[in-house]
Amino acid sequence: MTHTAMRDGSNIPRMSPTPHAFFRGLTPTLHIAHRGGSLLAPENTLTAFRRAVAQYRTQMLETDVHLSRDGELVVAHDATLERCTDGTGPLADLTLAELRRLDAGHGFTLDGGQSHPFRGQGERLPTLREVLRAFPDLRLNIEVKPDTPGIEDAFFQVLREEGAFGRVCVGSEQDAVAERLVRVMPDVCHFYPRDALTAFVLGVRSGEPPPEDPRYSVLDMPLYFGDVRLVDESLLREARARGKWINVWTVDDPQEMRQLVAEGVGGIMTDRPDLLRQVLDALPNPR
Repeated sequence: MTHTAMRDGSNIPRMSPTPHAFFRGLTPTLHIAHRGGSLLAPENTLTAFRRAVAQYRTQMLETDVHLSRDGELVVAHDATLERCTDGTGPLADLTLAELRRLDAGHGFTLDGGQSHPFRGQGERLPTLREVLRAFPDLRLNIEVKPDTPGIEDAFFQVLREEGAFGRVCVGSEQDAVAERLVRVMPDVCHFYPRDALTAFVLGVRSGEPPPEDPRYSVLDMPLYFGDVRLVDESLLREARARGKWINVWTVDDPQEMRQLVAEGVGGIMTDRPDLLRQVLDALPNPR
């Protein structure tokens, strides 16, 4: 982002037409493993992340964080424990030590619940710090889930201690949380929260210039809203003109993947990193 001076000497932000430095060295279309590939392995576990990297050459991991009762950032999507572990109740009610005792492979199944191949195999909920250390050269897209006072400070502290500011794109669906994240780490790559994203997309679809918002560099967005396909030529064009990057979630159909690649979308988030890898490797110039 550059700045242009006003007559009174103050500065107002002016958007650069190039993507955030987070994307330096990367070209569309990126292979992004959503929760590590949640249809292939227990989501948001080190096993899922390692498989995505080693077997499917993912270029970015998408994940989520919550805060434990004792202030540790834990990698998990849900605020409650029942769906993915053998625990019950809110994640935030337990300490990290208590969360460590849960089986993060308990709920995963490939056959509708007839078998659970990862149950009892030692899968645990990892911390954000553990994930950053396990993949020191990989970029991550991280959503901060709960609107917990001070979570932005805990998040900043982990990134600072791990030297990870340059390889994360961060944000929240909740605008209030996203704004606090921007406040404590303004130079990090941030994705649009819900209301700001909606304003951008609706602006383009109405034929009007979308609102400028230099705080956010990435549109992490669904491909469809109901039956309406949100990503189209006009949205991609307007985003590029403003130096914005678009990552689409969650795309598991190879035909949709191929169309998005042809359209030049920035990245595809998928629960099937195996299928996305096949699509990308089949291109004339594999990505």
